[in-house]
Amino acid sequence: MHPWIARAATMRAMETGGFRGGEILGIRIPTVQSENCATRCAFDGEPIEGVPFRVSILDVVSTETPHSWAEQVPLNPGPHEFHPDPAHVRGWMARRGYLWCRLSEVREIMRPIAIPGDPARWGLCDGLHREDHQLVPA
Repeated sequence: MHPWIARAATMRAMETGGFRGGEILGIRIPTVQSENCATRCAFDGEPIEGVPFRVSILDVVSTETPHSWAEQVPLNPGPHEFHPDPAHVRGWMARRGYLWCRLSEVREIMRPIAIPGDPARWGLCDGLHREDHQLVPA
């Protein structure tokens, strides 16, 4: 094979983002072919194979003004990534002291429920029911 044909093929692979090692301009470039999985479950910290289940905590109504960078926000909206098992999401909620609405399921978008008191507590619900919330420890 003529060198310029090999270079053209290598350059095309680089342009599409599919280059995984080989040769560029006559210089051999060995690479590791397996991908590094850096996505970890927010509950147990184990690597997640495949697509993670993402949960975001989003309020129906936004606040009047955004939080200042100097103050701590009450809830991190996420997205938080988990293994595709509802027990992982509930375990994560329990570690943070969140309450869980028994009438809801684990979904991609969870709604925060402010519970009055000192200290402030939060419950999470999917918001798909019309009954009063039934909050229990997660």
